[in-house]
Amino acid sequence: MQYLCGVKGNAAMKKDTNKELVNDPICEARRYVDNAKEALDERGKLNYETRLYEDEKYVKAAGHYLWHSVLIALDAVFHVKKAKRNRKGDGSHVDIDDYIAAVSPRDKKLLAYVVTGYKILHVAMGYDGASSKATCDDGIRIANEVINRCETLMAS
Repeated sequence: MQYLCGVKGNAAMKKDTNKELVNDPICEARRYVDNAKEALDERGKLNYETRLYEDEKYVKAAGHYLWHSVLIALDAVFHVKKAKRNRKGDGSHVDIDDYIAAVSPRDKKLLAYVVTGYKILHVAMGYDGASSKATCDDGIRIANEVINRCETLMAS
């Protein structure tokens, strides 16, 4: 399936055509959110009685999709580069602190979403496989909030 962005503010729309896709990071970020929802809805095996997903593998996958959607949206606005620090490892990846440093002076509300998103999407869902439907729903909401805020910042 290919995605074309819909009207401003709407989620990406699926298209079966071979039309050229717009290179839009916000549209791409929304596509990742759709993939996360699909992973949870179709393969997460929600137990309606306990409100817990039974297949941790798909909760982790959804967390990674959602965190990646946040990073795509943030990179579109802030063009984050890794900071030069003395730390172990190869240091080739951008750290959460680099995103915090980029977002902090510009938008405090977005900063709160990024920090919370990191904790819920990347750590709780992506690594720990937090299986609560409420946690996953909050994660989807936060990812959408970050994407929407980044879209607004891109327009201004």
